[in-house]
Amino acid sequence: MSCIEFWFEFGSTYSYPAALRIERVVRDAGLAIIWRPFLLGPIFKEQGWNDSPFNLYPAKGCYMWRDLARICADLEIPLRQPTTFPRNSLLAARLTCWFQTESWIPEFIRQVYLANFGRDRDIADAKEILSILEGLNQPLDILSVAESPEAKAKLRAQTEQARALGIFGAPSFVVEQELFWGNDRLEAAVAWAQRKGKSAV
Repeated sequence: MSCIEFWFEFGSTYSYPAALRIERVVRDAGLAIIWRPFLLGPIFKEQGWNDSPFNLYPAKGCYMWRDLARICADLEIPLRQPTTFPRNSLLAARLTCWFQTESWIPEFIRQVYLANFGRDRDIADAKEILSILEGLNQPLDILSVAESPEAKAKLRAQTEQARALGIFGAPSFVVEQELFWGNDRLEAAVAWAQRKGKSAV
């Protein structure tokens, strides 16, 4: 089965609608998803940015929030502009990276995004992540994994892998080294994966 790698950052606005719809889109296309959390901060720093470009360029940020509102309305998903943007997503990203192949992770990802962008909750707060884990009937002590040297190293390595693939923003979709950037490129990535799958038969 052909796969799409979904590279996302929990602080990324356009990753929010992508995360909530990708499983349905990919499943309907007969494909599989590989979930790939990473951090945009180190990549932005290489570009000379110490903040989100949506904060650095106010006109761009104003457009983005209005655009995101339209997208979320079309998808019928909630949107509350976070009072802090971007939020620190290290805790959720490390936990997701460590457990990224577990069956509960897709719903955990969606719930973290909904907390951040749908309910304006502080996903940097361990209590918020614990609440999400509890709602998914996961043992709460697994949160301690996020502070382990191994989990920190794994997320750093995955961020380095993103950089090596040429990823410069989120969400990004990778199909056999072919890169697609942006929520609006999901369908193009799916179509590419389907063509690659047919050619391999």
